[in-house]
Amino acid sequence: MKPVKPFTVAIVGGGAGIAFSPNSIEAMRLIDPKIREVFLKLATKNEEKEEEATWINFRSGERESQLIAKVRTTDRDKTGLSSVHRARFLEELAAMVPEEVAQFNKRLTYLESSGGGKLKLRFEDGTTASADAVVGCDGVRSQVRRFVLGEESASQGLAFSGKYAYRGLVPMERAKISLGEYLAGNSQMYLGYGGHLLTYPIDKGATMNVVGFKDMDSTWDHETWVLKGRVVDMRRDFVGFGETVERVVKLIESVDIWALFDHKPASTYVKGRVALLGDAAHASTPHQGAGAGQALEDALVLSCLLDDERIRSACDTSKAFAAYDAIRRPRSQKVVSTSRQCGMVYAFKGPGGDDVTKIEEDLTERFEWIWGVDMNEQVRDACSLLG
Repeated sequence: MKPVKPFTVAIVGGGAGIAFSPNSIEAMRLIDPKIREVFLKLATKNEEKEEEATWINFRSGERESQLIAKVRTTDRDKTGLSSVHRARFLEELAAMVPEEVAQFNKRLTYLESSGGGKLKLRFEDGTTASADAVVGCDGVRSQVRRFVLGEESASQGLAFSGKYAYRGLVPMERAKISLGEYLAGNSQMYLGYGGHLLTYPIDKGATMNVVGFKDMDSTWDHETWVLKGRVVDMRRDFVGFGETVERVVKLIESVDIWALFDHKPASTYVKGRVALLGDAAHASTPHQGAGAGQALEDALVLSCLLDDERIRSACDTSKAFAAYDAIRRPRSQKVVSTSRQCGMVYAFKGPGGDDVTKIEEDLTERFEWIWGVDMNEQVRDACSLLG
């Protein structure tokens, strides 16, 4: 058994993803094989066996649902587009953590350096805690990010992506009656001018999830990022996207509208013995399905660094955090920027415009650098920086 490190690291958590790609699942396995086992147990995949490895069938919403590209994963698990129920996944993960290690249902409101090199954390319920080091996983509106970046957090913080999304659910039985078993039970994305619409099965195939993305010329003026939407507005926004898309939208009985924000590039993810991880560091739009996966990659690299035998004291954590920043920041910020670009491709605003041949070339190449990363190499590169 490895000796317990003589310092405390507070993990301030928040946020979660829905779907995970091959790199994400490999990161789960390397952190702890039990995490991957839980994911595979809970995951919903495409319904048909021959579609098991399909990430998304990309179709033209303008041209009778013409298939533009079938993008498939090549990992050993034939991941395809695999989704989990967020709450159930988190419940399973929480059950793996010893009770004395974690406290849940806390919301960080303030972080500061205190005497003796300790960091003091204050929570919404009035309680406080102290730690030798802090890892902020507290989501897109992270309080830890404010501590790390200071004034920069305002100038290089959140940015509206120019898109909003309608989110709705349809019972699978109704979806199959309207769309047919293949289109309803397997992941499809319909591309169109100024927007796109994604459908895929969730809840072990009991429900078809629908997400309709639309471009917006103005800024997002609402205080909240999630609004109760009107079905009539969604139907108006997707007029002209073809018969299949119109059928999908007609199935929707209630929707929410989500504004899509991401983070401008931060100059660092680290300040001394405080580090940012996941959405707190690099919130992304969902167009490549890679945001949650980057958080898992972060967690793998950082946990291996902190577990390294050269990290012996609280003072050493700053070295581990600096190495983490050097390796993880370039890749994770590239995911943010390319995800924005991907959203433009889906809306026929990319370099290829509405040329389906050029779009196919883009989509068949776009994901490989994300999925095919060697996570062991990322860990080795990070640990080599410890000296």
